[in-house]
Amino acid sequence: MGYLFVALAALLWGSLGPVARAAFEAGVSPLELAFWRASIAGVCFAAHAAVRGRFRIARGDVAGLVLFAFLGVTVFYWSYLRAVDLGGAALAAVLLYTAPAWVALGAAIWLGERFTARALAALVLALAGVALVAFGGGGDTRVSAAAIAWGLVSGLSYAAYYLFGKRYFARYATPTLFLYALPIGALSLLPAVRFAPKSAAAWGAILFIAVVPTYLAYLLYAHGLRRVEATRAAMVATLEPVVAAVAAYVAWGERLGVAGTIGGALVLGGVLVATTRRGAPDPPHEGPAPTR
Repeated sequence: MGYLFVALAALLWGSLGPVARAAFEAGVSPLELAFWRASIAGVCFAAHAAVRGRFRIARGDVAGLVLFAFLGVTVFYWSYLRAVDLGGAALAAVLLYTAPAWVALGAAIWLGERFTARALAALVLALAGVALVAFGGGGDTRVSAAAIAWGLVSGLSYAAYYLFGKRYFARYATPTLFLYALPIGALSLLPAVRFAPKSAAAWGAILFIAVVPTYLAYLLYAHGLRRVEATRAAMVATLEPVVAAVAAYVAWGERLGVAGTIGGALVLGGVLVATTRRGAPDPPHEGPAPTR
């Protein structure tokens, strides 16, 4: 059941990019979509926390939680959706999974962890994959410098789920943490948001993204981690970019092309190299580890 929960979470995360493109087609900007995703999912987690009676955050953790909200919600949500808008769901998902390489660098710089030969190999594989995607042709996707840049920013900010997760995800239940992080992240986006008139289809896409690949996927991943080791769960969750690529092809006709596909495989190879050694750190995923 643990593997099933994690696989379902990956399936839901993989649906985010193709559905986001539907919202963009309906006139919703990436910035506005990021705001609604964080706001509506925050309401869902607030209701969940109210049912469970878990609201309290230690005063000493407030500053760190605010920083995580900025990097892991404000920057991550916006940059990933911007990458989808500029380059397509398949390209954005591949670039997102450069995160383990940035985790290895960040852990060495900020957490004092040793930068091993395995971490270097993971970094080289990921960057080689990005280079192939960027310069080797992208099939029907829209490869551009801006799309690559926003995708790499999403991978960097995605790494915050590990760098902050070592401290906070082990202390608080999922609803408690995101009850605060999501609204704070949404408020950081609000001053720059320009709200567009929205059709029923646009609202449907917004609600789907906030509830399905955000609220429900986070909970499914947390349930899976209660039954499966974090490293194994992260390996199963690498289904996410595969699902995103298939869904983008079916829904929008996107494909990465031969070089892009090889590049994506190299990026995922870097994920596996970074996460399969014994004692490897938990790789970044939007679904945090449950309270132990």
